[in-house]
Amino acid sequence: MEAYRQEIIVGAVAVYMIFCVLTGLWAMKRTKNSSDFFIAGRSLGPIVVSLALFSSTLSGFGFVGGPGLVYSIGVSAFWMVVISSSGYALGFFLVAKRIRMIAELRNCISLPDIVAARYNSEAVRFLIAVTIVLGVMGYLATQILAMAVVMQAIMSGTVMFADIGLLACVVISSAVLIFYCVTGGIIASVYTDVVQGAIMMIAGCLILFTAMSVFDGGIQEATSIILADDTESMMPFGAAGIMASLGWFFVFGLGLAGQPHLVTKMMMNKNISDNRRILPMSLFGYIMAALLWISIGVIMRAAVIDGVVPALTLPDDAASVFLSFFTNPLLAGIVFAGLFAAIMSTSDAFLNIGTAAIIHDIPKAIRGHSIKNELFWARIVTVLLAIVAASFALYSHYKDATLVAILGAFGWATFAASIFPVLAIGLNWKGATAMGAITAIVAALLINFVVQLAGLVLPYGISGGLVSFVTSLVLFIGVSLITQRPELAADMEAVLDI
Repeated sequence: MEAYRQEIIVGAVAVYMIFCVLTGLWAMKRTKNSSDFFIAGRSLGPIVVSLALFSSTLSGFGFVGGPGLVYSIGVSAFWMVVISSSGYALGFFLVAKRIRMIAELRNCISLPDIVAARYNSEAVRFLIAVTIVLGVMGYLATQILAMAVVMQAIMSGTVMFADIGLLACVVISSAVLIFYCVTGGIIASVYTDVVQGAIMMIAGCLILFTAMSVFDGGIQEATSIILADDTESMMPFGAAGIMASLGWFFVFGLGLAGQPHLVTKMMMNKNISDNRRILPMSLFGYIMAALLWISIGVIMRAAVIDGVVPALTLPDDAASVFLSFFTNPLLAGIVFAGLFAAIMSTSDAFLNIGTAAIIHDIPKAIRGHSIKNELFWARIVTVLLAIVAASFALYSHYKDATLVAILGAFGWATFAASIFPVLAIGLNWKGATAMGAITAIVAALLINFVVQLAGLVLPYGISGGLVSFVTSLVLFIGVSLITQRPELAADMEAVLDI
């Protein structure tokens, strides 16, 4: 079996991609209008929503960047997992119930629809839609590039595809992504998320057991080896320090309630009461999948220190080297399929909300109404958006490595800073005003963009995302307090009273 390791891995990834194509064909029959395409007609059960929620959180970062961070900075990376877990609870408490109620009362199909209804402001709708489009371009470009690089690494290890190029891998992976997103919209996305989430949980458990068997003393021996070599990395706040670790509370804890690809899924459940089951199931799935993140990073750091494996060229190589050295081919195939599942899960979610912003929200904010035949144009724009993102990814890889980085500045931190105050606080405070929302969004975009373009390094390990989040939060509350309190529509008043 070991002699066919690469073929088994390629086969596992191929089976997963075939499943995505078949799901797209099945979902196409259930996609009758734009509501089905963007929010699945608000008809999904709790299991589907919970798996879709957590699998969209763990992109390629969780399977590649996560272990690399643990390898580099030790316990500091653990804080992301712990804080993100608490973020699920906070997000559901602040957002889930009211966003679902407003979606039904006002027939909303997107996050900008929700904020426009809450603030009675097309300017707020426009700014949130622009934020989403900018962030989506960065996310999609990085995810497509990640898919292509991993696919090239896998396929080039076989005799048949030894000379496959990155361009061919971008085309193959993007074609599968586009096909099931175009044919089935969010319905195809969430049902592939169900399988994606299951693969992630299984991979997390199996990798944990494998990691525990690398050293005779298991994880405890591995941590002892790291502690003896680098005490700081195994201290409570790790090598990144206390400010960076606690700063992640704002970005990954509070900020989770500001991620459009996650909160949009809170509009899709059939019954509001299902939230009681969706939250614990999503949280459980996330923690199970995060076992891979933590266990690989710890074991690989200890294995390098102990001389079991050679030093890594890059920290992000931790996962691939672990799979090559310590797992059997079948498990490696499952994990690589899980990696593609994680990347595609996030990619399809962003592709969907980006399309909604372009063909539904921006036209509605400018012209007062969305374009006609939304379902047709949604499919056209989905294709175009994916092609543009893939082009950015290729250009960045070959010509300008900073392009995707600049677009990526409008990623998780910018979504958190721009959307969390406007949505999470705005749905719980009647005094929040449209001017407060506009000020907060503009400030968050400017700070993140300037920090990224100027390459600013802030003191004490403070991130630009933390500065933009705190600034946005303060401005939102401050401007709302000094501007005239709005008169809410009767239905919005009733929702906020609940």
